[in-house]
Amino acid sequence: MNTIVALSTPRGRGAIAVIRLSGMDAIAIAQRMGLNEAEDRRATLTTLTRPTNNETLDQVLLTCFRAPHSLTGEDVVEISCHGSPAVVRNIIDTTLELGAVLAGPGEFTLRALSNGKINLAQAEAIRDLVAAQTDAAVKQASRQLHGELSKALGPLKEKLVEAIVVLESALEFVEDDLPAVRAHEIETDLATVSAGVEKLAKTYAAGRLLQEGINVTITGRPNVGKSSLFNSLVERERAIVTDIPGTTRDTLTEIIDLDGIPVILTDTAGLRETTDGIETLGMERTRRAMGDSDLVLVVLDGSAELGPSDHDLLSHTENSHRLIVRNKSDLPEFAASCLGEPQAINVSARTGEGLATLRSAILASLSNNGIEDGSLLITNARHYDLLRSAQRELNDARAALRDRHSEELVLAPLHNALRFLGQITGETTTEDILSEIFATFCIGK
Repeated sequence: MNTIVALSTPRGRGAIAVIRLSGMDAIAIAQRMGLNEAEDRRATLTTLTRPTNNETLDQVLLTCFRAPHSLTGEDVVEISCHGSPAVVRNIIDTTLELGAVLAGPGEFTLRALSNGKINLAQAEAIRDLVAAQTDAAVKQASRQLHGELSKALGPLKEKLVEAIVVLESALEFVEDDLPAVRAHEIETDLATVSAGVEKLAKTYAAGRLLQEGINVTITGRPNVGKSSLFNSLVERERAIVTDIPGTTRDTLTEIIDLDGIPVILTDTAGLRETTDGIETLGMERTRRAMGDSDLVLVVLDGSAELGPSDHDLLSHTENSHRLIVRNKSDLPEFAASCLGEPQAINVSARTGEGLATLRSAILASLSNNGIEDGSLLITNARHYDLLRSAQRELNDARAALRDRHSEELVLAPLHNALRFLGQITGETTTEDILSEIFATFCIGK
């Protein structure tokens, strides 16, 4: 297998960059570039040179991890050099001249998987950890990286295998039908497995929020304070705010952290009748953003009577997942009962009054059970689909067992269920699926 090389830190200028090599020639390449005998797993200060002309490349810290005690299970070399793009390029070019090849997306992690250092669920957790946007998402990814999902699936798969062994034995060696008592015991065990699978699958509603975030769109007619509210929620002056109606002409998006859930907050152009072509385009984008959002914040001016645009918007979003927000509660003209709807939230984007209540209402509108108590969550759509597929097969097997069908009709869905659970951790995953999964990784990981 080729020795691969890649930059493992972000591209661009920085104090330090880390270049990683993995493969049977990794240490030999480093030695040809100037490394003297180095102690395993200990950083060594050395000067790297280009062998063809003895040109000095950089003074670096170089660490060797000899197989099998490394991330990938192969010989690994990590080069910590100065973070100049030119220095990084010259070092990588030299390793390529000496026989290394550029790594593909996630290839270091794929080699760790191939060499038994981690399973597929842990490999995907590495990707999720890199992409995590909140502390809660980091904690979930770290738990899965340390094998918690694999440990949760282990007892379920063991019970499933035990049931399969009994049924296979009955099919091969027992002439009579499986005794009713034994069949009942197997059905009870399968019910336990099915309940465990369902419990894991149900956590995906909360896990998806951690992984993908929730799209929240702020909408309303012009000059009700949408951009001021947007700035208050993101806690910086991100959107331009003026007293001129129609200042916001396009959508503006920022990600905020609400108790561990990433919220993709979108400020939009005000909705009203207009002949302005640019403003019309902005309102079309507003409507698209509302259609794509998980939650709509309908902002009203609590210091003024509701106008036709307000009534139209309230009617249009009546069947949407929405929160009604009455802004400008700090003004003397504000009328707390002007809308007559108890679920409306009174806020002042200028003073911050009511913002804590609004944040809590956004969180309360989500299905986030399990996030607060720190339980294991399914955050990966592939895992969720496989759990649901396994559960369907288990239900079919239990129905066949209750109806006293032959062992073959019970075993077929049980083998399918075991295969689906095995695909989560990689025991039964095809090369095509692996290629699709690792194509989503970053280079150098």
